[in-house]
Amino acid sequence: MPLPVVIAAPHGGRAYPSEVLAEMRNAELSALRLEDRYIDLLASEIAKQTGTGLLIAHAPRAMLDLNRAREDVDWDMVSGDDKPAARHSQANRRARSGLGLVPRRLPGFGEIWRGQLQREELDRRIDTIHRPYHVFLSNELERIRKRWGSALLIDLHSMPPLRRRDGEKRAPQVVLGDRFGASCHGALVARAFRYLDEQACPAAHNRPYAGGYVLDRHASPARGIHAMQIEVCRSAYLDDRLAEPSMRLAPLAKMLAGLVRELGAETARRGDGGQFAQAAE
Repeated sequence: MPLPVVIAAPHGGRAYPSEVLAEMRNAELSALRLEDRYIDLLASEIAKQTGTGLLIAHAPRAMLDLNRAREDVDWDMVSGDDKPAARHSQANRRARSGLGLVPRRLPGFGEIWRGQLQREELDRRIDTIHRPYHVFLSNELERIRKRWGSALLIDLHSMPPLRRRDGEKRAPQVVLGDRFGASCHGALVARAFRYLDEQACPAAHNRPYAGGYVLDRHASPARGIHAMQIEVCRSAYLDDRLAEPSMRLAPLAKMLAGLVRELGAETARRGDGGQFAQAAE
């Protein structure tokens, strides 16, 4: 591995089991709204160009959101009597808005599912999707940290086009999230913004996306494990409907590959100064 970096795409899954599609009220619309549409293609191309590690979820976000904690469940959408006594807590406040571990509703559309989810099926998804994804990611970051002295997780997402705010010439095309400084060293963020500015790519910091459960769970800057969420505007690589890849995907991947190389070099520099860190400079 030439860089101490792992690129992960938790919302890139597009493998819908037939029984899941049958339970969705409008599968096409829900998929389009929930997916980080074709972010898996972008992530794969960046990893190919940089040689970084790559982890892509194949299970779609509709089935289970890997950027949510296991406790972030709207228990009112789950059937059966075996439910927590205290269903409504701070831990699942996001779920009650409709976008928890298993998304329930979409703004402007309403309920995603025709009926309730069986408790046994929820537990199966946690055991076969959520747990192995995060265990693998944790182990891989630890392996890289031991080799290089430092590791970086790039949690790659895509976002709907943002509105241009007062004082902005262009709306941000990229949003960098570091949990307001908690998930990675400031030098990494500074280097990212410097690179994006050189590429004339308008970018924002933590607003409106600061990162979520993935960063909270895996980042440990004090131990040399850094994590940054990168949100990319879907209009930068999809067609006008934001539904299919466009010719813009290749140049965007090339630009982001340059960003990953910059961040990888900075991550290596923050390592223990061993031969691997020196080799990356």
